[in-house]
Amino acid sequence: MWEKAIIGMASLRLLSGSLEIIVALLILKANQVEKALIYNSSLALVGPMVLMATTTIGLIGLSDKLSVSKIVWIFIGVTCILIGVKTK
Repeated sequence: MWEKAIIGMASLRLLSGSLEIIVALLILKANQVEKALIYNSSLALVGPMVLMATTTIGLIGLSDKLSVSKIVWIFIGVTCILIGVKTK
């Protein structure tokens, strides 16, 4: 049987992937660069939120196996990834 954390993480990723496919279809349907950029920009907001949510669920699932300092380091690492991706 799967752990609750695994089900939660996989569910979020499936939802995120489904959203990506739906937006790709909307971009094709719109057939306009301006609308495509708007749709694409909305996905840029969803991606980091899904990353943070899945990481949080995973860390909660591991919380009994990890020390607090290791959890803090993981969150610092994820924050650095997000800052690195968002800054120019």
